[in-house]
Amino acid sequence: MPESNIAHDAEVDARGLSCPMPLLKAKLELNRLAPGAVLKVLATDPGSQRDFQSFARLAGHELLDERLEEGVFRYWLRKASQ
Repeated sequence: MPESNIAHDAEVDARGLSCPMPLLKAKLELNRLAPGAVLKVLATDPGSQRDFQSFARLAGHELLDERLEEGVFRYWLRKASQ
């Protein structure tokens, strides 16, 4: 699926930040979004992959897609409806 086909309501650029900062920035932004909204996150820390997978599962958010392109991890999270 081309990146442009994944619509998102907000984006967090956490490139260059070490864990847990990408996840913390994403959580803060998700708190501002309406249930069902999609957040795109850009990160360069390889540890972010494990963090986002665990976070989505534990918090009930849906990890729509995750990709590694040119050294940048991209995540699309749909905020839980609760």
